[in-house]
Amino acid sequence: MTVNFSIGEPSPGDLLADAEQFYESTVLDLLRAVNALKAGEYEAAKAVPQTVRDLRLALDLVHSERGRLEKLRKQVAGAVGTGTLDLHDARDEIGSRLARLRNASAG
Repeated sequence: MTVNFSIGEPSPGDLLADAEQFYESTVLDLLRAVNALKAGEYEAAKAVPQTVRDLRLALDLVHSERGRLEKLRKQVAGAVGTGTLDLHDARDEIGSRLARLRNASAG
């Protein structure tokens, strides 16, 4: 199976990298705000709620893009079979293997 992306559209891997970069940036913003609060700079407290919302958004983006990427990897790998079990073919295969084992032990 071939998965084609539209020209100009970022690949899921690129989107995941961007989402992870946004997450890391937001975590750094939150750490800066916490350090400013510890240093007594209470103006930084105003930025904390928005930073926490951004962090939640970043986590959602990373999670959804990873899921999308995993889904695409499975599509590219293809189905490992048809999803059905053909008992007649299985019986024939088992019979032929048993026959080979009998022939091998007789020789």
